[in-house]
Amino acid sequence: MLIAHSPDADDIFMYYAIKFGWVTQEDVEFDNIPLDIETLNVEALKGTYDISAISFALYPHIRDDYALLRTAVSFGEGYGPKLIKRKDKTLKRNFKVALSGKYTTNAMLFRIAYPNARPVYMDFLEIEEAVRSGKVDAGVLIHESILTFGDELEVEREIWDIWQELAGTDLPLPLGGMAIRRSLPLTKAIAFEETLTEAVKVARERKEELCDRLVKEKLVRIEGATLDKYLELYANDDSVELSQLQLKAIDKLFELGFQHGFYDTLVKAEDYLIPREYSQLRHS
Repeated sequence: MLIAHSPDADDIFMYYAIKFGWVTQEDVEFDNIPLDIETLNVEALKGTYDISAISFALYPHIRDDYALLRTAVSFGEGYGPKLIKRKDKTLKRNFKVALSGKYTTNAMLFRIAYPNARPVYMDFLEIEEAVRSGKVDAGVLIHESILTFGDELEVEREIWDIWQELAGTDLPLPLGGMAIRRSLPLTKAIAFEETLTEAVKVARERKEELCDRLVKEKLVRIEGATLDKYLELYANDDSVELSQLQLKAIDKLFELGFQHGFYDTLVKAEDYLIPREYSQLRHS
């Protein structure tokens, strides 16, 4: 079973308990492919992978082909992607901005908040340099870049603040999750979700050991205190399984997207989760 995920530290952390053989599933051999988040989003639109990390903002576009998984989720709680610019730069109304992809959550929220800006889409690893060089006026940083960008740059606005203004509440900011192909047999899909959930639990329980190995094998771009801080932001105890508050936040994201013309229908997240009660009913 091939699992597609992003190459950033939180996705690596949440999957590699499986890769290292700490979590297994009977009669299933897992493999993984790391791809940047927008590539994952585009491939999900094509139905390329059975299990894939996605931006939550993408999900309504793939709802007919994929179910949402409850695990390996990343939310912002008072933090998130950052709109940055050079310190000597004043942004005009129609400023040119680098975004990490059309279907990312941060891009949708940004476009709602800045309808006159001119987006340019690029790999998230290229955004900081594009801003520094003047190729664009500003850029939205995601993943580890929010902790490591250069001193010549400054935060113009937090995507978290945009989310709070649009959502009108203190809901966490839904960023990334996992989706699984609907065509898979339901019993297998339930088992895959259980395995992935266990992998995140084990990663949290053995965090220090796992981080040491990830750094030693050069599987992550950051280390030490920066890695620890980053994982506490995006691969924390709230990443193990979606809560009712997180589901409410996803619903608010989908509502905003529908209201602003990004989706053709209003979607409720809970309606698109794997019905894991099927296994209980089957065995009762």
